[in-house]
Amino acid sequence: MTLLTETENGPLVLGPEQIEELGKALDELRAKVVADLGDRDREYLYSIIKAQRGFEVAGRSLMYLGFLPPVWLAAVAALSVSKILDNMEIGHNVMHGQYDWMREPGVNSRVFEWDTVCPADQWKHSHNYLHHTYTNIHNKDRDIGYSILRMDEAQSWNVLRLGQPIYAFALMMLFEWGVMGHDLEVENILAGKRKWPEVKRLIKGQLRKAGKQSLKDYLIFPALTGPLFLSTLAGNVTANLVRNVWAFSIIFCGHFPTGVQTFTEEETADETRGEWYIRQMLGSANITGSKLFHIMSGNLSHQIEHHLFPDLPATRYPEIAPEVRALCEKYGLPYNTGSLSKQIGSVWLKIFKLALPPSLVKSEPSPGVIVMRQRKASEVGV
Repeated sequence: MTLLTETENGPLVLGPEQIEELGKALDELRAKVVADLGDRDREYLYSIIKAQRGFEVAGRSLMYLGFLPPVWLAAVAALSVSKILDNMEIGHNVMHGQYDWMREPGVNSRVFEWDTVCPADQWKHSHNYLHHTYTNIHNKDRDIGYSILRMDEAQSWNVLRLGQPIYAFALMMLFEWGVMGHDLEVENILAGKRKWPEVKRLIKGQLRKAGKQSLKDYLIFPALTGPLFLSTLAGNVTANLVRNVWAFSIIFCGHFPTGVQTFTEEETADETRGEWYIRQMLGSANITGSKLFHIMSGNLSHQIEHHLFPDLPATRYPEIAPEVRALCEKYGLPYNTGSLSKQIGSVWLKIFKLALPPSLVKSEPSPGVIVMRQRKASEVGV
């Protein structure tokens, strides 16, 4: 049997047998990594935690000399790195349960809280559950545009979309606040689909977490520097902005550049494990870069591997990426990867393009891969 069939001038077609073979190969790859988890993974995590704390102490300390412009810049840089490491390489990955096997309370997904305004429990629901379960499925995955942006042609257009570049810029600058409000599902509240007791519980959690975070960054630490209150406040605001812009850029590059594929609920109903894997691969994109770049991105520069194995330690993604890419090549699947400039350029081009009326925009080519799903006997009249 031919592995892939190419229709005349059409996309590649992947059949049920090949899908299940691919699923089995990815299951075996995951099992191999799980069997190898141990001391080096633990040591890596604690080395990153140590570095993050070191950068935070350095940043907070340098703020006491913030009246010197070069020192202020160094303080902001150190604090920015601290916040990025905390959110991306530590918080995001720990809350995915990547280190729960260690059975150590400080890095357990059930109790970990991160240095941002979004409560961990709400993020885990909107991200770990909704996004990773229903990746790129319309009307299921609310991360497609974060309910603010039109990031796919299948999303409806209206005149308000013309302001999309402005909305995207605002979301980028205030990204932690956008993430905080994501689990509220404001559009469903306005449509009367969410009950007040549930909304009230979410808002209370957000006010509690955001209040503590804002108090720390915008009052307590600036007050501790006495006459340098405003200087420290400006430094903390800047560090949060740097973290927001960086997180937005990495996350959007992993989900929305040219080539990612979206799906309907009908297409993904009753998925097999192999079909779920393929959806993750077609709906994600990677970013090339140095080892330091991958660390600073929380290894979300390996978004394809992350979507395949969200509960494996992210530090393992660069190791398994060549094997995942080889499987893509074997089965004719695209492996969407490129430099940061290429991917972010593609994302912003899409943001501007999809802000325009569909009649003024040339449609993207049809998907390069069609998944031939296993059909039930009742569906074919047997």
